[in-house]
Amino acid sequence: MTNILILGAGFSSTVMINYLLEKSTQYGWKITVGDMNVSLAEKKVNKHPNGRAIQFDINNEEQKKSEISKADVVISFLPAFMHPLVAKECLQQGKHMITASYVSAEMKALANDVKNKGLTFLNELGVDPGIDHMSAMKVIDEIRAQGGIMKAFYSNTGGLIAPESDNNPWHYKFTWNPRNVILAGQGTAKYLENGTIKYIPYHQLFKRTFRVKVLNYGEFDVYANRDSLSYREVYGLQDIPTIFRGTMRRPGYCQAWNIFVQLGMTDDTYIVENSENITYREFINMYLPYDKILTVEEKICRMFNISIESIEMQLLKWVGIFSNERIGLKQATPAKILQNLLEEKWRLEPGDKDMIVMQHIFQYELNKQLHQITSSLVVKGKNDEETAMAITVGMPVALATEMLMKGEITLKGVIIPVIPALYKPILSKLESLGITFVEQHEILN
Repeated sequence: MTNILILGAGFSSTVMINYLLEKSTQYGWKITVGDMNVSLAEKKVNKHPNGRAIQFDINNEEQKKSEISKADVVISFLPAFMHPLVAKECLQQGKHMITASYVSAEMKALANDVKNKGLTFLNELGVDPGIDHMSAMKVIDEIRAQGGIMKAFYSNTGGLIAPESDNNPWHYKFTWNPRNVILAGQGTAKYLENGTIKYIPYHQLFKRTFRVKVLNYGEFDVYANRDSLSYREVYGLQDIPTIFRGTMRRPGYCQAWNIFVQLGMTDDTYIVENSENITYREFINMYLPYDKILTVEEKICRMFNISIESIEMQLLKWVGIFSNERIGLKQATPAKILQNLLEEKWRLEPGDKDMIVMQHIFQYELNKQLHQITSSLVVKGKNDEETAMAITVGMPVALATEMLMKGEITLKGVIIPVIPALYKPILSKLESLGITFVEQHEILN
């Protein structure tokens, strides 16, 4: 195999593309990077002799067929809903495929055909999902090998800003798709606690948080991810009494974000009338009851039973939601208006470093004692291009691609990295790059 086709040259692809281009000289690979924005693809290829940048439109059937036909493996860093379009063409033409995204129902439906055709479709090879799977399964398999019985599993991840670049009161900046951040958590979260299924509807999500500490990086608030229950099957934990997966933010974030959620300002289902001409202050006031005496700020304080000096009000003021600046977006949904405001305030500046924080907690019974292993990972970005997000999303994909191209992966079908043949070599290589978990063990009784 010699030809790699990479579709999508966005935020998270930089480190992966650089690694594969670097290895291409050693292995004789030819690498094509396609994106709707050809200048972005050209920037990522950076005139490398083994690289080719093209403008690529997934909806151009002729181009899709032509480019995939030339490839031995296709890496899709397109938006997740586009992966099935790539997958069906790869299946049709007998090409291997790799993504960092969750296995969708559409992808799962292709599993038998992919396997029967002798193809490898590797998925969930980013950070979350990806590194979380691999690091969790490593410890779970070690516990099982000792005869331990899993009693609880917690897994929390956050894409945040590194302390040295943390210069805003939200302690947050966009390190991946801003739209996904605005819409995060919509739907109903579900998890298992002491044998009982628990549900958290979206309007309660950012109220129902808990606090954790990670190594020497201080405290984080955790809110529940949408579906923790499916991981019982993924990790072989069908009988576990407690399983929870969550997202980490710094204290204060969830409390302030909850106000936007409660007001309905993260809704993406309808258009705000005259959105281009109203101000942000008028926008938030649309979601508050009429009062001819109280100010907008006072109405917020009364509705949420907070003071004007509260951390929530400080954060809302800082982002500029009470400003008289005109929005200037036509036909915008509430979520798009909020995103427009925050993209300016939460932008990564040149030289900024982001940070990925991940922590697993495993509780298990062994020799009539309850044990706990806390496994923690912190990865900092190098700069605003080689971000921690790009490193942790891109490197597992890059390493799996290298293994597949060299014939070291022989598994067939739609695969995720929860088996030793995948997670052991990838975790080992990630460790050599400084992506290392710190494990702490204690006996609880």
